[in-house]
Amino acid sequence: MARYVIDAPTLLHLVEEEISVDESHQLVAPASIRSQAMTLLLGRVNAGELHEREALRLHERLTELKVRLLNDRVSRRTAWNLARAHGWSGLRDAEYLALVTLQADALVTVDERLAALAAGLVEVRPVVVLTR
Repeated sequence: MARYVIDAPTLLHLVEEEISVDESHQLVAPASIRSQAMTLLLGRVNAGELHEREALRLHERLTELKVRLLNDRVSRRTAWNLARAHGWSGLRDAEYLALVTLQADALVTVDERLAALAAGLVEVRPVVVLTR
């Protein structure tokens, strides 16, 4: 079984594009991923890019997707250490990278900024890896 960390934009991408994750894979994410995804949906609704009914439908779908959510002391401390070591001002990105370091085989993201940040620190894979 392969374990992949996904971020909030990737979670939304999976549900919006109705991508089925192969059952041989396990998805892992920080416990805050669903709130982060909802924040992204709210921003799109507020910007007039998405109707509220569709945002709420996507919310239902993202809560149905099986993701192992983690929020333990070791992962938080590892995120802290990563952020300090790289001079980052926040922990959100570091949380994802900490989970890859501790719990997963690679990061799967559609976020080019996060992928660039992760390059050289953890393995980064495209979304298509989840389907095979």
